Amino acid sequence: MPDTMKAVVKTKPKLGAELQRKPIPTYPPDWVLVKVRATSICGTDVHIYKWDDWSDKRIGAKNLPQTLGHEVAGDVVEVGAHCKRIKVDDYISAETHIYNPGDLNAMLGQLHIGDHMQILGVDCDGAFAEYFAVPESVCWVNDKSIPPEIATIQEPLGNATYTVLGEDSDVAGKTMVIIGDGPIALFAVGVARVCGLAKIFIIGKYDFNMNIAKKLGADHLLYANKDDVNRIQYIRDHTGGSGADIVLEMAGSQQALDEGFQVLRKGGRFSAFGVSADPKPAIDYNNGIVFKGAQIHGISGRRMFDTWYRNRNLLASGRLDISPVITHMFKLEDYKAGFDEMMTRPRHSAKCVLFPSSEEFEAAKKRRGVK
Repeated sequence: MPDTMKAVVKTKPKLGAELQRKPIPTYPPDWVLVKVRATSICGTDVHIYKWDDWSDKRIGAKNLPQTLGHEVAGDVVEVGAHCKRIKVDDYISAETHIYNPGDLNAMLGQLHIGDHMQILGVDCDGAFAEYFAVPESVCWVNDKSIPPEIATIQEPLGNATYTVLGEDSDVAGKTMVIIGDGPIALFAVGVARVCGLAKIFIIGKYDFNMNIAKKLGADHLLYANKDDVNRIQYIRDHTGGSGADIVLEMAGSQQALDEGFQVLRKGGRFSAFGVSADPKPAIDYNNGIVFKGAQIHGISGRRMFDTWYRNRNLLASGRLDISPVITHMFKLEDYKAGFDEMMTRPRHSAKCVLFPSSEEFEAAKKRRGVK
């Protein structure tokens, strides 16, 4: 094993990052060392890359430099002396919510929302590198039939799966409105289709992403930035006048909140995933929630490890194909091109995957038929 590795590092509290040579990570006895096969850019990574107000408050300049990235797939090359479950050569992805077993939430089985939880690539060095270290407790062993470019996006896919299924997984035969057309909303369309939703509506803004939603199985495409159709009336007209059984709010805007509660039927379920830029967004509490008898499921992360288990089974079976969401692939050293794609508006990208190894990059292109 080499002494150093290449890594994409956030070094300064301003736009950008640097490709550096760093020492191979050292780690505690209950962690493992992983050789990265593929890693992908998340919206959180974009926030850190741009160094917005959230990044400054959540990470802080004093904690730089720090390796970016948390979505990953790779092979375990070393395990700490206290590790018992994960073995060398295991093909793993990482749950990015590093839970504290002493948290009440963790003891109650809600590992993903503990008070002292840390996040890979936010509270510690991440996976935009040739190697990264991670606690054994959050390693998930992948099915070897799942290629790295798919295995790396299971973490955001898990957000989508949890948002679609909610706390009760009662979705088959129901109608669903998905508000937002970012990568996780697109994943949600695919999950909704394979899990038996009878009608899937998506409300988005960008033609590029909406076309992906159609490929993944959306039945009705509605545009949030066009007034040619009354979206609320359209959804009611196509749900027997009652509204949708389930609404996924994945945009975080005031418009999305307003319309989401309006198109939800009485007694329906509202999955709240989008993060609002306004710390106190307005909600029609009486009519949208109380008198409607609405269920509201707050979605933060993934249900550990129920969501991972379902994702692995769906992907390995071939029933869930999320490959259309992967629109760009780059070598790790070309990370700037990936971030540029993610930040360009109007959108002409969804998910960008990075490969530390040229051989892995070429193999992925061959699998996808890309020159």
